[in-house]
Amino acid sequence: MKNLRQRELPRNILNIAFAGTPELATTILKAILEKSEHQIRMVLTQPDRPSGRGRKLTASPVKTLALEHGLDILQPSASELIALQDRIAEMDLMIVAAYGMLLPETILNAPKYGCINIHTSLLPRWRGAAPIQRAIQAGDEETGITIMQMDIGLDTGPMLLQKKCPINTTDTSANLHERLASLGSECILEVLDKVIPGKLVPVDQDESQACYAGKITKSEARIDWTESAININCAIRAFNPAPVCHTELQGLPLRIWQAEVSDIETTSPAGEIIQTGKAGIDVATGQGVLRILQLQPQGKRAMSAADFLNGNPNFGVNN
Repeated sequence: MKNLRQRELPRNILNIAFAGTPELATTILKAILEKSEHQIRMVLTQPDRPSGRGRKLTASPVKTLALEHGLDILQPSASELIALQDRIAEMDLMIVAAYGMLLPETILNAPKYGCINIHTSLLPRWRGAAPIQRAIQAGDEETGITIMQMDIGLDTGPMLLQKKCPINTTDTSANLHERLASLGSECILEVLDKVIPGKLVPVDQDESQACYAGKITKSEARIDWTESAININCAIRAFNPAPVCHTELQGLPLRIWQAEVSDIETTSPAGEIIQTGKAGIDVATGQGVLRILQLQPQGKRAMSAADFLNGNPNFGVNN
């Protein structure tokens, strides 16, 4: 592991390699480019992937931004990463933000100050691939950003900075993602200015508090009405915008985009529609009642429950 308390540099500007792929990483890269004197000398991002109905090769959001700024772009496959060791060794630091590829130890140790990662949780809680979704799904009241020094483990390195972010009861992964991207930008700018002066104090993670945010699977998004209304609503929020919770009600396949826990009481069996109206569609669960607010019938656009009922006036009647 490199020593981030090191002081012996004849300058206060860092030469940086940036590794990232999706929109969150783009927000952070843009902040460094626009609000920092530190220099992005190279950008690593995943290779272009087929996308859309035509399966046309599409650049990552990070690549698109890097092209706009005329940055040196590298798109190695996993097997090609090791060949970049000498180039990366010329950098003072590598910043990793949702890169999506594992970095070998030789790469982690190549820059003068090593590699630091911007992770969207309060480590050691929610290490792994889907920390935003898992925090919402679990009903956590807060999450945050952790800047950590990378080691060979999965999000196990010493923490350099942490900042908290509340999770509101109506937050989805989409809007929480945006807030964390903004907070992550603030955090990385603060950390970068402390690297050379030696003002960073790495703090080891408490392994006894660790838990893991496994990758989201499509099968998880199928609603189990025997779960509680609270748990189902958390899953709906967590899996918005992807993979989106889905179910069948009265034989109709529906994607559920938004819901809330109702305060009405029922003894109806789980999965039964209790009532419908302008306020929404109330469905009994294993504990409590869930009110569906926004849904999407198969092959159609997402719509409010009220609009759906206008087009399906018999839905929920004598169910």
